[in-house]
Amino acid sequence: MGVFAFSSDFTSPVPASRLFKALILDAHNLYPKITPLGIKSIETIEGDGGPGSIEQINFTIDGQVKYVKHRVDALDKEKLVYAYTLIEGGEVSSDNIESIEYVMKFESSPNGGCIGNKTSKYHTKDGFEIKEEDFEKGRVQAFGAFKAIEAFLLENTNAYV
Repeated sequence: MGVFAFSSDFTSPVPASRLFKALILDAHNLYPKITPLGIKSIETIEGDGGPGSIEQINFTIDGQVKYVKHRVDALDKEKLVYAYTLIEGGEVSSDNIESIEYVMKFESSPNGGCIGNKTSKYHTKDGFEIKEEDFEKGRVQAFGAFKAIEAFLLENTNAYV
């Protein structure tokens, strides 16, 4: 088994606590509203939403991926850190990837917005290698959803305060 790690940083004019609340804590309500052409629903199918919980994201797009499941590994509301592992669906359904761990961190920036980091660790089966361009495809898709949430927060200044 191999492990391939990638990291990407991002900045936003939205304060870290607001972005964390919207992107992480209220994702199950906000994503289907903001990205209705992509995400149909997000359901907690096991647990209370905290560490150990299993969540399922159902997609509306008629593609190969109908849903993905992930396990919440850590949720620190004070330090604004969220960690989860993709355990079923999407890339994990392939014969080459066992799981993908993600860690998202948000910090306040001096200008009132935030600086964030997302780290991804792909756990692959023997002999399979993840290349930077494979990671980049997923990052671009996730960044599109992030920008939609960010735009919503910029337009709705009283949301998630």
